[in-house]
Amino acid sequence: MNLEKLTSEVRELAIKTGHFLREECENFLRENVQEKNAHDYVSYVDKESERRIVTRLHELLPEAGFIAEEGSGSLTDEEYCWVVDPLDGTTNFIHRNAPFCVSIALRNREEILLGVVYEVCRNECFWAWKGSPAYLNGKEIHVTTINNLDQAFIELGFPYDAEHFRPIITRLIERLYGRVGGLRLLGSAAVELCYIAAGRFEARFEGLLGPWDVAAGSIILTQAGGKVTDFSGGETFYSGREVLATNGQIHDQLIKIIGEIQN
Repeated sequence: MNLEKLTSEVRELAIKTGHFLREECENFLRENVQEKNAHDYVSYVDKESERRIVTRLHELLPEAGFIAEEGSGSLTDEEYCWVVDPLDGTTNFIHRNAPFCVSIALRNREEILLGVVYEVCRNECFWAWKGSPAYLNGKEIHVTTINNLDQAFIELGFPYDAEHFRPIITRLIERLYGRVGGLRLLGSAAVELCYIAAGRFEARFEGLLGPWDVAAGSIILTQAGGKVTDFSGGETFYSGREVLATNGQIHDQLIKIIGEIQN
């Protein structure tokens, strides 16, 4: 499999889909939104975006299965699997706020092989494949070398399951607020992992995500020199249930803090 060539094809697809999202955002009506769960939204735009992506990906790699946020495709025991978020940042999209993006990754049974994230509002395409550098619009990107929390710019994510996650996020904010370089909440996990890869942030913390939220961004970040684990430093972040993403320099410090606030 030529991962570089396949990544190029996926990149074209993500950008083309992003143009569709940009056009739809101009005339989108909020009454077209459906609520999947409390404050967790979906619209015809998500579904049509996913349909277009799945159709093209099936042409590129017919033997691959799918894990897609809105339920397209199938997954049994295929050797390869596409992991797709057709519109990450739906709440931002319906309020015409940035960022929102298209996120596409390919994995086999052991690891992620390639990832592409196209952020629509800034016309920024991030990509990487196994063994490559990470790129933003054709230029190599790298994480920062910040190694102390006092200078670290950190992104947070607030899961929709507020009752479950509220105690953890409350303790985390109490621990970090005023002791780090800054805290932000942007609303698109896939994009935010790429922002760490590009050196715009040092870390991101969130739980109760889906695999489609983190698959593409995680390989882009690791190929840029960063690190992604679960809250204990393990590999279960692939599920999205616990995701700590950093520049690698402050990873252990944040794992220690998370461990302390969970006890």
